[in-house]
Amino acid sequence: MKLFNQKNDSVEEVKQIPFKLERDIQELVEKNTDSIFNLLFVKSELRVDKYRIDSLCFDQENNSFVIIEYKKGSSYSVIDQGYTYLQLLLNNKSDFLLVLSQHFNKVFSTNEIDWSQSKIIFISPSFNSFQKDSVNFKNLPFELWEIKRFSNKSLIFNLHKSTSNESIQSLDNSKNTNLISSVSREVKVYDIEDLTSNISQNNLDKWNEMVSRLNEMEGIELKPKKNYVSIIIGGVSFKTVFYLSFQKTKMKIRIIRGVHNPDGYKGENYFTIDDPKNVTIKTQRTLGNGSTQKFYEIIVDNDFDIDYLMFLIKQKYNNINN
Repeated sequence: MKLFNQKNDSVEEVKQIPFKLERDIQELVEKNTDSIFNLLFVKSELRVDKYRIDSLCFDQENNSFVIIEYKKGSSYSVIDQGYTYLQLLLNNKSDFLLVLSQHFNKVFSTNEIDWSQSKIIFISPSFNSFQKDSVNFKNLPFELWEIKRFSNKSLIFNLHKSTSNESIQSLDNSKNTNLISSVSREVKVYDIEDLTSNISQNNLDKWNEMVSRLNEMEGIELKPKKNYVSIIIGGVSFKTVFYLSFQKTKMKIRIIRGVHNPDGYKGENYFTIDDPKNVTIKTQRTLGNGSTQKFYEIIVDNDFDIDYLMFLIKQKYNNINN
């Protein structure tokens, strides 16, 4: 890949600037975890037991911990370190809760955290083919991101995506079978079928029709979670268009308006919808840092007009893209 800056009718090549140290990547990401990954940065260089975690973050959308590890070079196993750190998290919940409570100045209990959505993010200038192949399973709670820096101050984050339908549990002869099984009893990566298995056929047809229309919108991706699907605009920033949860015969959609901070400040691109049929309901929830996240809620049943639904959804989509 070659990258150029255009100046009138001429082009100038943009050179890649390698990172000299892992710490350079770490400092950059830790200052921007919200913008890059939609995560709250909690603590750097956290020591638990005999291990040191590079960056501990918190996912407010899922109330779960995310560990970020930074790498240069390829002399390590993604599978070994990933599952070891997840087991460390699950075996030392009180230590992580204490750090989170100190960060927010608020006491968190074990049942306030969704441990099943715990995740490891690896960030490196490059991963070799062995490392990429080792995570080519459909249900691993890991993400591999390659980072590139360029002379025009641009950054590229590229997510390595699995192409396999095989489960990590199929590795019965792996030396890490016990470790994987232990973690997998608590941590689960969900897919769409997990969420739609018990809904009515009419509801499933409505969902499939919606997905067909969403696929016409550039950059749309579906991210299944434990209790819902995040519909996002793809890319490193993970800008959420809406959340969708399934009921037996209906779907509940929550379009994010934005965040009100405790001081009354509204977050960037606060969204107001044009809803002439008045089908949306205003709702909200309180986040761990005391801010209030506000939504427009829509209940979609068999009779809901899909054209009108897409009219509402596209407003949020365009708001993010502008």
